[in-house]
Amino acid sequence: MNIEKCLEMLREIKGCAFATVDETGSPQVRVIDVMLVEDGALYFCTARGKDFYRQLISDGRVAITGLNRDWQTVRLTGTAHPMHDQREWIDRIFEANPSMNSIYPGESRYILEPFCICEGKLEFFDLGTEPIYRESFALGAGRVTPKGFEITGACIGCGLCAECCPQQCINPGSPFVIAQEHCLHCGLCAENCPAEAISRKDEDK
Repeated sequence: MNIEKCLEMLREIKGCAFATVDETGSPQVRVIDVMLVEDGALYFCTARGKDFYRQLISDGRVAITGLNRDWQTVRLTGTAHPMHDQREWIDRIFEANPSMNSIYPGESRYILEPFCICEGKLEFFDLGTEPIYRESFALGAGRVTPKGFEITGACIGCGLCAECCPQQCINPGSPFVIAQEHCLHCGLCAENCPAEAISRKDEDK
């Protein structure tokens, strides 16, 4: 898997969940079509009269999730930027998505505003394989932050973490080691560690 394949997967799913935060700080989510993917960026559009548009303009942060029939998920978080040359981009979007013509016929299409996400972070999560597989990528100038759990030097080597792991992705060692690409991030290992040697990666050290 790579960035391009993740973005193309969102384009193939097309109708993805887009989440934003409104003016009161409450989460809002809706299904939006991914209209274009090219040159490492994702494009979509929305009408100027919609709450979604106002939230994008006032904040810009957006989280996108899509699930395909193979139980593979791609999650993209980043900042949506309004595009210059609005009419040119809307025409390109309609050319690539001809079904839009029946929704916004003729000149009415220009009530739509195009947006681009070209930086952020991507996560691919495959529940359709055994063990599960996950991988993260930085999009553009985005940054991947550590997630999940790690086993510290306080490990006593008892092996209880490996025994209880649903995906059996913890390997013996000094300390034991979690195969991060197969980890569910469920935290069962941390809850069962008698030495409290397992911590979240995003915890302050």
